[in-house]
Amino acid sequence: NRTNVEEFILLGFPGPWHFRISLAVVFALTYSLTVTGNASIMALVWMNSNLHTPMYFFLCNLSFLEIWYTTGVAPKAIGIMLGTSQTISFNVCILQLFFLLSLGSTECFLLSVMAYDRYLAICYPLRYSSLMNSVLSARLVLSCWLGGFLAISLLAFLTSRLTFCGPHVINHFFCNIDACLALSCSDTWHVELATFLVSIIVVVASCVVTLVSYIYIISSILRIQSSHGRKKAFSTCSAHLSVVTIWYGSIIFLYVKLSAQNSLNRNKLVNVFNTFVTPLLNPFIYTLRNKEVKQALGRVLQKK
Repeated sequence: NRTNVEEFILLGFPGPWHFRISLAVVFALTYSLTVTGNASIMALVWMNSNLHTPMYFFLCNLSFLEIWYTTGVAPKAIGIMLGTSQTISFNVCILQLFFLLSLGSTECFLLSVMAYDRYLAICYPLRYSSLMNSVLSARLVLSCWLGGFLAISLLAFLTSRLTFCGPHVINHFFCNIDACLALSCSDTWHVELATFLVSIIVVVASCVVTLVSYIYIISSILRIQSSHGRKKAFSTCSAHLSVVTIWYGSIIFLYVKLSAQNSLNRNKLVNVFNTFVTPLLNPFIYTLRNKEVKQALGRVLQKK
């Protein structure tokens, strides 16, 4: 262990006591709604056999991922705002960094797979069931999870080998890669280069797959003769497109850059959106903009 710092202090959002308490309440409420909403989607798909399709299998994996993604941040962030848990050990800090970045990478891959799934469903509707079967969908999901965690392994290892001589205060509400690099007293160019390369591989590559898929999707929709047919085809991918836009917008802003020494305060605000708001919005977007999910929810409520 080359570090002289055994633990860090997370600042969170410094401010008056009432501000920090209010923020803790907002974080706790958002976290509760996120877990409830995403768990409800998983339960809804499990209870309705007509939703046992690759599309909803991918959606369940996304909901499961969102629960753990926000769980990796929310409890600690609430403790920081309340002033009860502001310290974090070096090893736990690296573990949190690895956990969050791996889940974020997995989400990028998963969203690109979901875009590919919609491409097959709209461009090859008659062959969709044979092209996207249960075996292929399971393999794609497994590849997303393995790829997400493997992509971050080297980055987390390089970060753990940095020397931290002090100060030991992280200007963030979790162990963010930029905040850790800002505190290191050793040369961080190799970690910044690795961060940039991983960002290109994970974010840009998955974004390109998603973009190309939607180019084909939109071109196919425009060739549909009837307006009703075009509207129905677009409704099958509109929810996913909304999630993709929100997710990639914040991710590209945070990670696709050559230098990590940017405004940490600005990054904290974007991270709040990325770790609290986005996982909360996803279940509502898929529920409110998906006819099959609304019908399934209606049947469950009628039974009660």
